[in-house]
Amino acid sequence: MPAQNQFEGRSPTRAGGPVNLAQITPDDTTDLPVVSQWIYIGGAGTLRVTTLGGQTLTLPNLHVGWHLMELVRIHASGTTATDLIVGW
Repeated sequence: MPAQNQFEGRSPTRAGGPVNLAQITPDDTTDLPVVSQWIYIGGAGTLRVTTLGGQTLTLPNLHVGWHLMELVRIHASGTTATDLIVGW
């Protein structure tokens, strides 16, 4: 099932953070329930992701903290970062 895009038709804003949060488990075959606006990484590492734009890539050496990314999937294969939370 494709991720729901809660931002479609909405003008982007420069201020503010996520209104909703959900802990997620990376999965190679299942999209996120909603498109993320932010991701929190609790344990530094690598993320293998698919973006809202359709690119699948590996992001190495991400530090602990919040990262602004619109993602539809976080893959299990290739992901070493832990304690992941998405915000939208």
